[in-house]
Amino acid sequence: MRRTASPLALILLGLGVFLIVLAPMLVWYVEPQAKRTPIDVNITSVFKGKGKYFDQQELKTKSDQKLTVTRRVLGDVAASEKTGHAVWDVSQTIDNPKTSKLDDPRKSFQWTTERLVTDRETNKPVDCCKLRPKDISGEAYLKWPFDVEKRDYIWWDSTLGGTVPLRYKGEVKVKGHEGLRFSGTVGPTRAGTRQVPGVLVDRPRSGQVNAEEWYSNSGLDFVVDEATGRILYAATGPKMVLRAPGGKTDKVTLLQSDKLAFTSRTQQEAVDLAKDDNGMLTLVGTAPVATLSAGALCAIAGAVLVIRGRRPTPPPAAPGQPAAV
Repeated sequence: MRRTASPLALILLGLGVFLIVLAPMLVWYVEPQAKRTPIDVNITSVFKGKGKYFDQQELKTKSDQKLTVTRRVLGDVAASEKTGHAVWDVSQTIDNPKTSKLDDPRKSFQWTTERLVTDRETNKPVDCCKLRPKDISGEAYLKWPFDVEKRDYIWWDSTLGGTVPLRYKGEVKVKGHEGLRFSGTVGPTRAGTRQVPGVLVDRPRSGQVNAEEWYSNSGLDFVVDEATGRILYAATGPKMVLRAPGGKTDKVTLLQSDKLAFTSRTQQEAVDLAKDDNGMLTLVGTAPVATLSAGALCAIAGAVLVIRGRRPTPPPAAPGQPAAV
């Protein structure tokens, strides 16, 4: 009696082979695609703290003032899709009690804009798409690379206009989510010039002078999600001062704070995004194993059913004999 494979057996066998073939594709293509810097970002981070700032109307430095730093990162999706890089436009304002009420970046105490372009896999800066400033370098800025290592990293400090080494300080939790901490400092460094009345820098007979701007930072502190490189917590201790041309001493404190840090809300938003990203990476990472296992089971079950058959087919009846029923 001849046997034939049932439709179920063929379906299981075909599905098993498909899943077995799909598993390596998930490993080689889908998972690497998941570990790529997003391009459709729209994130606002807020730092708050107390410090000093120079009041240009009263021509004096005011102390113990509330300071707010607001940084917005907006992805240029069109440019990103065209080039294959992550293109982010960055706008950052620093506000004191007077300017924070104006809700206009042009009227803030300080407003800066940048255009960051990075390789979506390595996170390294790429010179294209009107990158601004042109000399951005380092390993980390608005985020760390994926799969952050427990080692020191080179950080790009936009105020300094250069890189700063950040030391790995161990693991720490932010809002219950574990991350890796990195810290560093910046010694007094000349960062540019600013035209001011000479009297401000003890040059009363010089009229307007090109005073030297000097920058330092008492504490750069970051906590980073290990898998995604997303910054969960950030704090900075900036100090900007003016010196007379060629001078060795600080004459005017433009801005100073011992600590400006992510607000609780900004920390929670960063943690929530990191958890979502981690969940997606975990799903993509485990999918190949699950797919291969399911494929093997389906293929084995289908093969067994094909071999055994599901419906016996009766032999043809001999001449003059009734057909078997």
